[in-house]
Amino acid sequence: MDNGPEFTSNVLESWAAEKCIKLEFIKPGSPYQNGFVERFNRSYREEVLDLYLFESLQQVRYITDEWLDIYNYERPHDALGDQTPMGYLEVA
Repeated sequence: MDNGPEFTSNVLESWAAEKCIKLEFIKPGSPYQNGFVERFNRSYREEVLDLYLFESLQQVRYITDEWLDIYNYERPHDALGDQTPMGYLEVA
């Protein structure tokens, strides 16, 4: 995971320890080590978070669900040879 302040809090570390989850951080300043997540986060931020002024958590969830369906089932991805993620899984 990233080394941003939201991921290095004592609360997260305590929660992870209680759940027997080992936290593994990428090297500071090396987002390329977590490229898939960084790319997804960028897409989600640009295509959902930056476009809406949400009125409720329920609205965030609804819009996110719609976006995930398009992202996984309808939208081709360059890294998958212009296939959708679900189309790629069917072939693999």
